[in-house]
Amino acid sequence: MDVRRATERYRGGDPEAGIESFHAFSFGPHFDPDNLRFGALLACNEERLDPGAGFDEHPHSHTEIVTWVVEGELTHRDSAGHATVVRAGDVQRLSSAGGVRHVERNDGPGPLTFVQMWLAPLEPGGDPWYEIVHGIADSTPYAVPEAGAMLHVRRLAAGERTALPDGPYAYVHVVRGEVILDGERLGPGDAARITDAKDLEAVGLTAGTELLVWEMTD
Repeated sequence: MDVRRATERYRGGDPEAGIESFHAFSFGPHFDPDNLRFGALLACNEERLDPGAGFDEHPHSHTEIVTWVVEGELTHRDSAGHATVVRAGDVQRLSSAGGVRHVERNDGPGPLTFVQMWLAPLEPGGDPWYEIVHGIADSTPYAVPEAGAMLHVRRLAAGERTALPDGPYAYVHVVRGEVILDGERLGPGDAARITDAKDLEAVGLTAGTELLVWEMTD
């Protein structure tokens, strides 16, 4: 298990434009050849947008983009004609496939925080595809078969335990609260990269703890 702390993330964005970004993997000008991906996961970015701030239209291709809103409202528009508002508890996925352009903005009245994760598809190309699942239930897995991956959302009370999925690769990101995982104490923004995960469990230390757990075959 390789623990990466929130303080180790690469800082990016444009603070003067109301955008703060915290990158867990090599990203943009922060190139690190030893931190390019883990399993299928290419990026795990925490984005913070002030009201009115956002990312203007930009392209993606050959990437599965999964977004989890922590607080606030994320407005999404893309070149395939989708226009949605993503709120806390929703899972959004944009399969960029052969190519798509999109806009992400905070058009809401308050600050916006979201975690965006990029995964490498098993096969490149194809047609772009979009989905939003509103209010995903605790412990309900969300499958991304195009990347051989499954997202598990875990919400824990203090003292509550949850088993982590076994598999070749597991990635645990702490959204809020604190947990003990294999003897390590993890807090908000901390993550654990686990190879050959087996019989592991996380224990909540605080009320309202929330974890995003990726189970990956490759």
